[in-house]
Amino acid sequence: MSIPLSGTSASALPAASSTPHPHGPLLEAKGLSVMLGGRSVLDRVDFAVQPGEIVTIIGPNGAGKTTLVRAMLGLVRPSSGSVSRRKALRIGYMPQRLNIDVTLPLTVRRFLGLWRAAPGAGIDAALEEAGVAHTAGTPIQSVSGGELQRVLLARALIGDPDLLVLDEPDQAVDMHGQAELFNRIETVRRRRGCGVMLVSHDLHTVMARTDRVLCLNRHVCCSGPPQDVSRHPEYHALFGRHAADLAVYLHQHDHAHDPDGSVVRHDHGDCCHG
Repeated sequence: MSIPLSGTSASALPAASSTPHPHGPLLEAKGLSVMLGGRSVLDRVDFAVQPGEIVTIIGPNGAGKTTLVRAMLGLVRPSSGSVSRRKALRIGYMPQRLNIDVTLPLTVRRFLGLWRAAPGAGIDAALEEAGVAHTAGTPIQSVSGGELQRVLLARALIGDPDLLVLDEPDQAVDMHGQAELFNRIETVRRRRGCGVMLVSHDLHTVMARTDRVLCLNRHVCCSGPPQDVSRHPEYHALFGRHAADLAVYLHQHDHAHDPDGSVVRHDHGDCCHG
């Protein structure tokens, strides 16, 4: 989905922090509560996403993660509290899953042209940025699970967003696919300076790839940098004490892979989670 916004500098940025931006957050919830079917789904949630930072929402099933995202985007009406968005905010949304009819004769390029009247060069540039330019002429049904997620990332990038909203982008993707996807998300963040709001269940991959974590279980259990959240008693209560060891282990990844699987060495590795 896309809402118009003034462009953001595409220059490379340093890793973001939770320090408030001088122009304010991209979007912010204050005291946000949501009732659905007479049941409390979210209770007095405070949450914000600053330009240039990756914020990950984690929590068990039924914690209200998707409802929070939908409320932040204006798709669910709060029962109390408020949500504010920067004027003319432009949002790129990557859905949790997408079911595609196997009988549709669509290449990846044509698939990406269904939502916006984007020029072919814009589509090709987005595919290149997402690392799947080689799939442009491939039937959308034939790409792998990891490639499909990066095609959906390319779709979210076509509108030049200031905020990327990614709902469990690592779902049904193997570990190599997850590493490649999160490398691309990090590169996009640094190159464009956009904020990223991410929902995930996968602590093993995500906690090492985010600037700030919101641990949700219908209310905010804890929030902050991953290293702090992973030591918080509420985090241990939800995920177990051993989750802290999984959450923040990092290793240096000194190579990537071409589409054919060939190894391409880096001069200095990106951090990735193993």
